[in-house]
Amino acid sequence: MPHVVHVDYPEAAGMAVDALQAGQLIVLPTDTVYGVGALLDAAAIDRIFAAKQRPPDRAVPVLLSDRDAVTQVIREFPGAAQRLAQVFWPGPLTLILPKRDDLPPNLSSMPTVGVRVPAHAAARSVIRAAGGVMAVTSANRSDQTPACTVQAAIAYLSDAVAVYLDGGPCPGGVPSTVVAFDGDRPRVLREGPITAASLHRVLDRV
Repeated sequence: MPHVVHVDYPEAAGMAVDALQAGQLIVLPTDTVYGVGALLDAAAIDRIFAAKQRPPDRAVPVLLSDRDAVTQVIREFPGAAQRLAQVFWPGPLTLILPKRDDLPPNLSSMPTVGVRVPAHAAARSVIRAAGGVMAVTSANRSDQTPACTVQAAIAYLSDAVAVYLDGGPCPGGVPSTVVAFDGDRPRVLREGPITAASLHRVLDRV
């Protein structure tokens, strides 16, 4: 049976890290929706695909404890992406950036990886305790409605997850905005809480 603990419980981060280091999955709240996560390990990432019944050609994003941790997963940080990160991180913005060659191949079959710093202090604390980076995607079955409560995540994923961290209803409830780049030109792949107009206002500043 999985453990369900409040994310603010003093032992919560330790329980989550123990499960992660054993190659298991955890569920944690974020500023958008609940996420199911693993360390950057190929076998653990396979568990995410199995739990979500997710097609293996879909990349898994990476959540960061803070902006400096981005160097663990990317090899290049274009100027436009840095400007957006400076304004919108922590927050509901996923940037698609060139990935490092030493990442597990099943994290992303493409030359890029999605990265984000969530605006959720408890989630960042858990990610920091896990080493600063985690493979995290929405805690639901593939193509189903995202889970905004831990109960919804449990209903989707059941005992495929070792530890569920309960942070109450997620305040956002909408998946993050996803932005890719053609050089320094941004391309919105999914508009979420941050609008395309907001992104362009930042990049158009002189």
